Amino acid sequence: MSSLQRNAITLLGVLLGLQGVAWLLAPARAAAGLDMPLLEGAARSTQIGDLAAFFLVAGACMTLGARRGSPTLLRVAAALFGCAAAGRTIAWALHGARFAAFFIAVEIALTWLLVAGARRADETAAGRLAA
Repeated sequence: MSSLQRNAITLLGVLLGLQGVAWLLAPARAAAGLDMPLLEGAARSTQIGDLAAFFLVAGACMTLGARRGSPTLLRVAAALFGCAAAGRTIAWALHGARFAAFFIAVEIALTWLLVAGARRADETAAGRLAA
């Protein structure tokens, strides 16, 4: 994986991890940043817990995957973002949600970046084994 790719994935991973921390420490602000209200009652618990987990795991997988050159960790993060984009599209197509083009585009771009990074990490590891 190139140093530019590694650094970009690391930086994005740190930023996404901070988004996860924001869900734990300032959930109203985190919700507003994603164009959603902060829910009430048990729904708030689910919203904060699930979104914090999503961003913390994605950010950790990206950061550690990039720093260690681990294609597996990068693919886990890619799967999270790919599923999120698919879920948003299904929410629009089947459940009357507004089409969230910006968020879907970001998730697809992250998925592409992470899959490409995983492929490069695979190639780097294969090169080391062959040497």
